[in-house]
Parts: sequence; C-alpha cells; structure tokens
Amino acid sequence: MPRGWDRLLREFLEWMPKRLDSYEKAALRNTILKGRSQGVAAYGAKEALEWGTTGAGLRATGIDFDVRKWRPYSGYENFDFEVPVGGGVSDCYTRVMLKVEELRQSLRILQQCLDNMPEGPFKADHPLTTPPPKERTLQHIETLITHFLQVSWGPVMPAQESFQMVEATKGINSYYLTSDGSTMSYRTRVRTY
Repeated sequence: MPRGWDRLLREFLEWMPKRLDSYEKAALRNTILKGRSQGVAAYGAKEALEWGTTGAGLRATGIDFDVRKWRPYSGYENFDFEVPVGGGVSDCYTRVMLKVEELRQSLRILQQCLDNMPEGPFKADHPLTTPPPKERTLQHIETLITHFLQVSWGPVMPAQESFQMVEATKGINSYYLTSDGSTMSYRTRVRTY
C-alpha cells in the first residue's frame, strides 16, 4: 500500500472500540429499548429459510452461515474472525445486537489488515484491466487511447459464465454474469437478500 495509508486507520482503531462499548452500554442495554424491541418482528430458523433471509437476520435464528467463512473471497480466508450467531429466535433486539458484534469483528479484521498489509503497489499492473497512470495519458497518444477504451468500454471478458456471492451489510448479494466475449455482459443478474 502507499506510504502513510495506515495513519487514519490506526487513529480509528484507537477510539472506535471504546466508543462502541459506550454506545452499547448507553443505548442497547437500556431497559426501555429492550422492552420495545425484544420479541418484536420475531421469527425462527424455519421461517428465515422459507423467506430466503440471509445475513444477521438468518444468523440471529441460530444458523451459522456467513459467505466470508463458508465460501471465502477477496482474502477473507486470511483473516481470523468469528461469526456472531443468535440463540434461536430472530427479533429486532437480537438482530441489532448481532450487528454490534459484527462491528467488533470488523474492527478485528481491520486490525489484522493494519498488522499484516505490506507496503507497495495496490493495483494490478496489467494493461488490460488497470488504467495507466493519468500522467502518462497526457504524454503518449497510445496510452491515452488505451485509457479511453478501458474507461468507456471496459475490459474484454472471455465468453463464459460467473456467479459470485458476497456478504453485504444486510445479507448476501449475488452476482451472475454471462459474457459472449465482448466488452459488455450478455446477461447480468443481481440479487440482494
């Protein structure tokens, strides 16, 4: 990564865990909030599966499924983190408490990034996928043409299909692409849960 990338993250990781604890104590441990949210909009594992629920809504029912653990992508297999799971019934309060614990696990992942991320280039140096540096586009016409084509048309995708799921803030996002070998997707399906 470029020099100095870690300064803001270090500062954030110093104050955020303490602030998260104070938020939880002040707001989420409040008896009035508990009384108004426990048992509200409750459902079990059977309903969650029938409805196609994912993310914290599914995990609150006690089902331990997180795409980052069970089908790792983007380097998640290199991080040590836990998936918070509820006790069997997903209600408003349980889902919020799971989200707070997910924040703690995200802080844990960020700390591991801070500890293990090497300095150096962070973009792939491949002419078909990474635009050239802006400075060079003003100096060489070939570079300007390459930059224009990459930005306006995109890379040439091999003729095949691809399906990927990612764990998003509200559950799983699924992406399905079919390419005919051009720069545009022949078919695209996006599903958010």
